[in-house]
Amino acid sequence: MTGFIPMPDLDAIDRKILALLQSDSRLTMQELADKVGLSVSPCHRRVKLLEERGVITRYIATVDQKALGLHVSVFISIKLARQKEEDLNRFARAISKWDEVLECYLMTGNRDYLLRVVAADLSSYEAFLKNKLTRLDGIASIESSFALSQVKYSIALPV
Repeated sequence: MTGFIPMPDLDAIDRKILALLQSDSRLTMQELADKVGLSVSPCHRRVKLLEERGVITRYIATVDQKALGLHVSVFISIKLARQKEEDLNRFARAISKWDEVLECYLMTGNRDYLLRVVAADLSSYEAFLKNKLTRLDGIASIESSFALSQVKYSIALPV
Protein backbone atom coordinates (compact mmCIF):
# COMPACT_ATOMS: atom_id res chain seq x y z
CA MET A 1 0.00 0.00 0.00
CA THR A 2 1.58 3.22 -1.14
CA GLY A 3 1.90 5.91 1.51
CA PHE A 4 0.95 3.62 4.41
CA ILE A 5 3.30 4.01 7.38
CA PRO A 6 2.97 1.08 9.79
CA MET A 7 3.18 1.49 13.54
CA PRO A 8 6.53 -0.07 14.47
CA ASP A 9 5.30 -1.66 17.71
CA LEU A 10 2.58 -3.79 16.10
CA ASP A 11 3.75 -7.20 14.99
CA ALA A 12 2.17 -9.45 12.36
CA ILE A 13 -0.11 -11.17 14.89
CA ASP A 14 -1.37 -7.82 16.24
CA ARG A 15 -2.10 -6.72 12.68
CA LYS A 16 -3.96 -9.94 11.94
CA ILE A 17 -6.01 -9.52 15.12
CA LEU A 18 -6.89 -5.96 14.09
CA ALA A 19 -7.84 -6.98 10.55
CA LEU A 20 -10.06 -9.81 11.80
CA LEU A 21 -11.78 -7.69 14.46
CA GLN A 22 -12.40 -4.88 11.96
CA SER A 23 -14.04 -7.45 9.70
CA ASP A 24 -16.10 -9.08 12.47
CA SER A 25 -15.91 -7.80 16.02
CA ARG A 26 -18.28 -10.55 17.18
CA LEU A 27 -15.65 -13.26 16.81
CA THR A 28 -15.26 -15.22 20.02
CA MET A 29 -11.83 -15.18 21.60
CA GLN A 30 -11.50 -18.87 20.67
CA GLU A 31 -12.31 -18.14 17.00
CA LEU A 32 -9.91 -15.19 16.96
CA ALA A 33 -7.15 -17.23 18.60
CA ASP A 34 -7.62 -20.07 16.09
CA LYS A 35 -7.41 -17.67 13.14
CA VAL A 36 -4.19 -16.01 14.34
CA GLY A 37 -2.54 -19.22 15.51
CA LEU A 38 -2.47 -18.59 19.26
CA SER A 39 -4.11 -20.17 22.26
CA VAL A 40 -6.94 -18.22 23.88
CA SER A 41 -4.99 -16.69 26.82
CA PRO A 42 -2.18 -15.05 24.81
CA CYS A 43 -4.68 -13.88 22.21
CA HIS A 44 -6.86 -12.34 24.91
CA ARG A 45 -3.82 -10.62 26.44
CA ARG A 46 -2.93 -9.12 23.06
CA VAL A 47 -6.47 -7.83 22.50
CA LYS A 48 -6.54 -6.30 25.99
CA LEU A 49 -3.16 -4.65 25.37
CA LEU A 50 -4.40 -3.23 22.05
CA GLU A 51 -7.43 -1.82 23.89
CA GLU A 52 -5.31 -0.37 26.72
CA ARG A 53 -2.91 1.29 24.26
CA GLY A 54 -5.86 2.90 22.48
CA VAL A 55 -5.30 1.04 19.22
CA ILE A 56 -8.74 -0.58 19.57
CA THR A 57 -11.05 2.22 20.64
CA ARG A 58 -14.48 0.54 20.62
CA TYR A 59 -16.62 -2.21 19.15
CA ILE A 60 -19.61 -1.22 17.04
CA ALA A 61 -22.33 -2.58 14.78
CA THR A 62 -22.59 -0.94 11.38
CA VAL A 63 -26.14 -0.27 10.26
CA ASP A 64 -27.41 0.09 6.70
CA GLN A 65 -28.31 3.76 6.16
CA LYS A 66 -31.11 3.02 3.71
CA ALA A 67 -32.62 0.34 5.94
CA LEU A 68 -33.26 3.17 8.41
CA GLY A 69 -34.92 5.25 5.70
CA LEU A 70 -31.98 7.65 5.37
CA HIS A 71 -31.79 7.75 1.59
CA VAL A 72 -29.99 11.08 1.16
CA SER A 73 -26.28 11.64 1.78
CA VAL A 74 -25.01 15.19 1.56
CA PHE A 75 -21.48 16.54 1.73
CA ILE A 76 -21.54 20.12 2.98
CA SER A 77 -18.68 22.58 2.68
CA ILE A 78 -18.78 25.37 5.24
CA LYS A 79 -16.89 28.64 5.14
CA LEU A 80 -16.89 30.63 8.36
CA ALA A 81 -16.87 34.42 8.44
CA ARG A 82 -13.82 34.31 10.75
CA GLN A 83 -11.36 31.54 11.48
CA LYS A 84 -10.51 32.50 15.05
CA GLU A 85 -10.19 29.66 17.54
CA GLU A 86 -13.33 30.68 19.42
CA ASP A 87 -15.37 30.63 16.17
CA LEU A 88 -14.00 27.22 15.18
CA ASN A 89 -14.75 25.82 18.64
CA ARG A 90 -18.27 27.25 18.70
CA PHE A 91 -19.05 25.69 15.32
CA ALA A 92 -17.58 22.31 16.36
CA ARG A 93 -19.57 22.26 19.62
CA ALA A 94 -22.83 23.04 17.83
CA ILE A 95 -22.60 20.44 15.08
CA SER A 96 -21.32 17.77 17.49
CA LYS A 97 -24.81 17.65 18.98
CA TRP A 98 -26.63 16.94 15.70
CA ASP A 99 -27.34 13.30 14.88
CA GLU A 100 -27.67 14.06 11.16
CA VAL A 101 -23.96 14.95 11.01
CA LEU A 102 -22.03 11.69 10.76
CA GLU A 103 -18.62 13.21 10.09
CA CYS A 104 -17.07 16.64 10.35
CA TYR A 105 -13.55 17.65 9.34
CA LEU A 106 -11.67 20.91 9.79
CA MET A 107 -10.14 21.47 6.36
CA THR A 108 -7.39 23.34 4.59
CA GLY A 109 -8.16 25.22 1.39
CA ASN A 110 -11.13 27.39 0.43
CA ARG A 111 -13.56 25.92 2.98
CA ASP A 112 -13.22 25.55 6.72
CA TYR A 113 -15.30 22.43 7.34
CA LEU A 114 -16.53 19.42 5.41
CA LEU A 115 -19.55 17.59 6.82
CA ARG A 116 -21.23 14.34 5.85
CA VAL A 117 -24.93 14.51 6.66
CA VAL A 118 -27.72 11.98 6.18
CA ALA A 119 -31.43 12.65 5.79
CA ALA A 120 -34.56 10.72 4.87
CA ASP A 121 -35.32 12.89 1.84
CA LEU A 122 -34.81 16.36 0.39
CA SER A 123 -37.47 17.88 2.64
CA SER A 124 -35.72 16.51 5.72
CA TYR A 125 -32.42 17.90 4.51
CA GLU A 126 -34.04 21.27 3.84
CA ALA A 127 -35.40 21.27 7.41
CA PHE A 128 -31.93 20.46 8.77
CA LEU A 129 -30.45 23.26 6.70
CA LYS A 130 -33.06 25.86 7.66
CA ASN A 131 -33.64 24.90 11.30
CA LYS A 132 -30.10 24.09 12.36
CA LEU A 133 -27.22 24.90 10.05
CA THR A 134 -28.27 28.35 8.81
CA ARG A 135 -29.10 29.42 12.36
CA LEU A 136 -25.49 29.14 13.49
CA ASP A 137 -23.72 32.46 13.87
CA GLY A 138 -20.54 33.06 11.93
CA ILE A 139 -21.20 31.02 8.78
CA ALA A 140 -20.25 32.91 5.62
CA SER A 141 -21.32 30.25 3.10
CA ILE A 142 -22.76 26.75 2.80
CA GLU A 143 -22.30 24.55 -0.26
CA SER A 144 -24.16 21.23 -0.48
CA SER A 145 -23.21 18.34 -2.76
CA PHE A 146 -25.60 15.38 -2.97
CA ALA A 147 -24.20 11.88 -3.34
CA LEU A 148 -25.85 10.01 -6.22
CA SER A 149 -24.54 6.60 -5.21
CA GLN A 150 -22.00 5.12 -2.84
CA VAL A 151 -19.10 3.52 -4.67
CA LYS A 152 -17.13 2.43 -1.60
CA TYR A 153 -17.65 2.62 2.12
CA SER A 154 -15.36 1.19 4.76
CA ILE A 155 -14.53 1.86 8.36
CA ALA A 156 -11.72 -0.71 8.36
CA LEU A 157 -8.27 0.85 8.41
CA PRO A 158 -5.47 -0.79 6.41
CA VAL A 159 -3.33 -2.86 8.77
